[in-house]
Amino acid sequence: MKKRSRKAKGVIVAAFCVLAVVAGVLVYKKYETATVPRVEAPVQQPQHPPAGARVVSLFFGAPDGEGLVREGREVETEEGMEDYISSVLEDLINGPLGTNAPTLPENTRVLGVRLNGPVAEIDFSKELRDGLPSGSSAEVAAVYSVVDTVTANFPQIKVVQFLIEGEKAESLKGHLDLRNPIAPDYSLERKS
Repeated sequence: MKKRSRKAKGVIVAAFCVLAVVAGVLVYKKYETATVPRVEAPVQQPQHPPAGARVVSLFFGAPDGEGLVREGREVETEEGMEDYISSVLEDLINGPLGTNAPTLPENTRVLGVRLNGPVAEIDFSKELRDGLPSGSSAEVAAVYSVVDTVTANFPQIKVVQFLIEGEKAESLKGHLDLRNPIAPDYSLERKS
């Protein structure tokens, strides 16, 4: 009987040791997760696009003059967001590559871009106003080609404030009130 009790004691001690090791590992894991906080990296929007080229959507006039159409264009990214927006607008000023109609006078210059939260304040040279043909269609096409181009390519921008030579523009040709920032109007876009 003594032999059995020694064997039984050995089994009990072995089982106890295994149980102690398992419990120790579980306690260690719990201690490790409780004392080392898991910190996840916050998701942030980049303040400027990565270097290289990116395809952007530029809004030009439809060939028949009815609405706006998108044209893809590869544009070199710039270091700062303001410079990048300015580069995209310069491509818009340069005009379409295909049969679409230009919306801005070709001698227009972007004098500066300033970001103020969701507002992009874009300062144009006076040629934007002076070189634009008369009529509400030309003014609507010019304004919304700029606004839709900027907001479509830079989602953090929600509205555009037009400036001419550093001053808030009241209008380009007297048809649209530009004293307040302008929101995009994608309903003007013609679907292909």
